[in-house]
Amino acid sequence: MTTASKIDSQQVRALLQWKATLQTKHLLNTWTFEANPCNWTGITCRVLNSNKANPTTITKIQLGNIGLKGKLKTLNFSALPSLRVLNLSSNHLDGFIPPSISSLSKLTILDLSTNNLTGIIPSELGSLTRLNTLRLYENQISGSIPPSLGNLTRLVVLFLYNNKLSGTIPLELGKLKNLEWLIICQNFLVGSIPPVLGNLTKLNYFYLWGNYLNGSISHEIGNLLNLNEFEISNNHITGTIPPILGNLTELEIFSLRDNNISGSIPSLSSSIPSSLGLLKGLIDLRLFNNFLSGSLPCEIANITNLFYFDLFNNSFSGVLPSTFSEAAYLSLKNATKLVRVRLERNQFTGDVSKSFGVHPHLDYVDLSFNKLSGTLSPSWGACLNLTSLKISDNRISGLIPLEIGQLLKLRVLDISSNNLVGKIPREFGKLSYMFQLNMNNNHLTGTIPPEFGDLSSLEILDLSSNNLTGEILARLENCFKLNLLKLCNNELSGAIPFQLGNLNMHEVLDLSNNFFAGEIPPQLSKLIELRELNLSHNELIGHIPSSFQFMKGLSSLDLSNNSLEGPIPDNYFFQRAPIVWFIHNKGLCGRVHGLPLLVGIITLLYYKRKRLPTKKTSEVFGGHFFSIWRVNHGKEAYQEIIRATENFDEKYRIGVGASSVVYKAALSTGETLAIKKIQEQEGHVVQQAFRNEIQMLTEILHRNIVRFYGFCSTTEFSFLAYEYMERGCLCASLRSEQEAMELDWIKRVGIVRDIAQALSYLHHDCAPPIVHRDITSNNILLNEEYKACISDFGISRLLKPNSSHWSVLAGTFGYMAPELAYVMRVTEKCDVYSFGIVALEVIHGMHPGDLLNNLSSSMLVKDILDPCVPLHIADQVATSQVLSVICMAMQCINTNPQSRPTMNQVSQRLSSLKSSPLYNHPFGGLTVAQLMNEKHDDQMHSAV
Repeated sequence: MTTASKIDSQQVRALLQWKATLQTKHLLNTWTFEANPCNWTGITCRVLNSNKANPTTITKIQLGNIGLKGKLKTLNFSALPSLRVLNLSSNHLDGFIPPSISSLSKLTILDLSTNNLTGIIPSELGSLTRLNTLRLYENQISGSIPPSLGNLTRLVVLFLYNNKLSGTIPLELGKLKNLEWLIICQNFLVGSIPPVLGNLTKLNYFYLWGNYLNGSISHEIGNLLNLNEFEISNNHITGTIPPILGNLTELEIFSLRDNNISGSIPSLSSSIPSSLGLLKGLIDLRLFNNFLSGSLPCEIANITNLFYFDLFNNSFSGVLPSTFSEAAYLSLKNATKLVRVRLERNQFTGDVSKSFGVHPHLDYVDLSFNKLSGTLSPSWGACLNLTSLKISDNRISGLIPLEIGQLLKLRVLDISSNNLVGKIPREFGKLSYMFQLNMNNNHLTGTIPPEFGDLSSLEILDLSSNNLTGEILARLENCFKLNLLKLCNNELSGAIPFQLGNLNMHEVLDLSNNFFAGEIPPQLSKLIELRELNLSHNELIGHIPSSFQFMKGLSSLDLSNNSLEGPIPDNYFFQRAPIVWFIHNKGLCGRVHGLPLLVGIITLLYYKRKRLPTKKTSEVFGGHFFSIWRVNHGKEAYQEIIRATENFDEKYRIGVGASSVVYKAALSTGETLAIKKIQEQEGHVVQQAFRNEIQMLTEILHRNIVRFYGFCSTTEFSFLAYEYMERGCLCASLRSEQEAMELDWIKRVGIVRDIAQALSYLHHDCAPPIVHRDITSNNILLNEEYKACISDFGISRLLKPNSSHWSVLAGTFGYMAPELAYVMRVTEKCDVYSFGIVALEVIHGMHPGDLLNNLSSSMLVKDILDPCVPLHIADQVATSQVLSVICMAMQCINTNPQSRPTMNQVSQRLSSLKSSPLYNHPFGGLTVAQLMNEKHDDQMHSAV
């Protein structure tokens, strides 16, 4: 008798039959009937009873990561009654998990992870009551998590992540009181996190990130006293952070990023055991991409073991680190284990020099887009492992510390858009790993250090909008990786070095608004992949090099406002180029569209607010005053507009406002403009709004803000010239039944996204920020492709620092934020409210006034939708995006201004809407409460 016969022949036969069905049976070449199965690859046996005919049985099958291809369903599990371990992980098995696997009643470990399994998790797995480990992660398993898994009360490890599981988390999982690992991230789960999971008091690792979970974090989670890592990021969790989470004193990683959490971090004190300040073992705190506001509790400074501290893209305010005592500052400085700190895009204030000390492990710091003040501390120079330091768009003043030049590992330094003064440290030439250096939009003086020529790794150098003098160094050609060079808006002079043509730039070379003289070096044409070249507003002479026609990568070229002459290169790119790229030179000629008519009607301008142009060209003729920036042909421009409108004949009228009439003007150049003629009121022109709109629109440029071309003021009338938007105002399109039907849901979401991007630019990219104050559907214009642009800046305001921003009541009723009625203080949150109303109007098809008056939690979401355009549940992309817009709009019209998101947050959310279904509910019965709280079950099959 062979050795194999000592094992039940059924077990041998079952395994050999399964092997025969595999596509990779050669990987199991030891599996033969002649060999002892206990010596087969991956097989473990155990002696049961020597008195039996078959005293040995197979207890473990461990074939992980050997490349098996085939199916599980061909394995006869009932023939393996003594199997304790089945590990087939990291192979290429496909098909479904057969329900017959439940016959392995003694199984303690089941690992089928990292395969290509499909189908559902069979409910029969719930009968494997001896299981302590269940790993099904990284497959293609779909369907819901079976409630029967709640029977597996011995389970310690449950890994279901990275599948296609949907539905809600079954309440029955609350019975798994021995569970230590619960990892179900990266699926399509919906609904709230069941409070019964608070019963899992042995839980160490709680990972549910990357789903579509909603609702709030229940207080019961605070019972998980052994929790080490809590990761629920990238969901749709709402509500606030429960203070009871402060009980989780073993917590090391706490991540709530990319959710809709609002409110503030709970107020903490040593007398409250639920304070985050007690989590002294915490090493990872991530709350970014939420709607959190308020101040940081000073007790956070007690968490000195932090490695990762990520709070970016919220609305936190207060002093950083939100403490009122020097002791707390010192405590934060003692957080010497910090590796990464990301606090960008909040409203933090305070002296940045007091918030950080020497952090020897610190690798990445981003404090950008806050309101931090003070100076840059020399202590940064002692953070020797720092690779990225970003503190842009704050209010930091003083000199740049020379000690930053000691950070030899530094790769990114962005200190742009502050109030820094003095010279650029020569010590920066030692930063040989530096590939991005941004110091633009400050008040730096002196010359560009010659040592910059030693930065051989440099790819991005932006020193624009400063007060730099001197020449460009020819040594910059040693920065052979340089891809973007912006030196515009300085006081640089001399000739443009021909050596710049030896670089390999693909992106931008911008030397505009300086005092460069001499000819354009023909060597610049060697930058054949360059996308944007701007040499405008200098003192260049001579010809445009004919070799520029071979710069095939160019999409933008501006040579205007120099003293160039002679022919323009003759190829398709130059022939189709706009006239504004060449105007105001000495004598250029060539086949450029509109070049003979240098009236400057289509001159576009973009000057940073810190450096407003001082050369505004104006003309007075016959009592008329006409002004277009940098244009010397006001009279011709004026006469061309009068001719095109036949002296503002009614037949050219395309719109009427409270104090203006808009006309369409088709110019002889082929361009079409919209001319806004200001109406007289009580014998005088509304000059304040007229001047205000001119001031605002000459300082901003964005694809979703209507372009401004010039203005005219005469003894008879005043008008402004804009780009012409073919489809007119959004309000009219929504009111027209025919046009409303053409506005499908994807177009409507796109319009809302455009408005959000424009407002985000005004609030967050302009310094000081601009509040429009009159966002309505009448002031949103659409072009032929349904691109939306904001117009009418007559009552807009600059939010200047140290200003109270009190204002008289202004705006359009029905769109104004409610707080203006009793506070009358202008903030960005006023625009956020108006945006929310317009967004609902786009979805509803009309102003949502009646809708809001009757709004209740039981209102059906389908009643919010414009009935002119059906929304079919089968179109998951449109449905998901429309519901996200509604949810976002509801947050924007919150009566509490502080609870509204910022427009930057809104814009980012709308720009990254997920195309997979967010909601799992019969849409016809989805209520507003369910949408906002996302407490709905796994049904999404009926149409609207």
